Amino acid sequence: MNKNVKRDTKDKFAVVDTETNWNDEVMSIGVVVADSETWEKIDSVYYIIDPEYRAGGMYASELRPDEDGVRVTGRQEALQEIKQWLDTYHVRKLFAYNASFDKRHLPEYAGYQWYDIMRLAAYRQYNSAIPESADCYRTGRLKYGYGVESILKMLSKDKRYSETHNALLDAVDELQIMQLLGHGLSVYEAASI
Repeated sequence: MNKNVKRDTKDKFAVVDTETNWNDEVMSIGVVVADSETWEKIDSVYYIIDPEYRAGGMYASELRPDEDGVRVTGRQEALQEIKQWLDTYHVRKLFAYNASFDKRHLPEYAGYQWYDIMRLAAYRQYNSAIPESADCYRTGRLKYGYGVESILKMLSKDKRYSETHNALLDAVDELQIMQLLGHGLSVYEAASI
């Protein structure tokens, strides 16, 4: 087996984002697979969960069920298809921003290794873009302003950025946070949950 083929079956990770409805049920799931060496997006999937999305939610207007590539299906089918898709890339590591939320809402994925992007992004020792004037705890964590939108604005210096709260687009943004932080995957061991 040549080196490229071997690398092609390893060194992948996924960034996951979920959006929930008014009943705190998952109504959409976005997943991006990236290469751990280049940090570039390789592939993505986006599922809208039926009937849960019909209950509505704070960000229901961002679901976009009629766009190309969107799969509207039941929860169990969506989770099974996503798992099979992740398996094709040999993904075992899932990253999410405030990962305890997504992990709690996807208990079927407890067998994966979960990592919280926020645990690095919100801490001065891991995020050099946090200004000296920022209000932080003694641990180095920001006291406020460490959501995806605030952190991505800080890292990218794009003050016009606005988080969409679409699960797939947010997963792409969360991958961008990881890229901009510039840490290798091994650093995220400190963010394992």
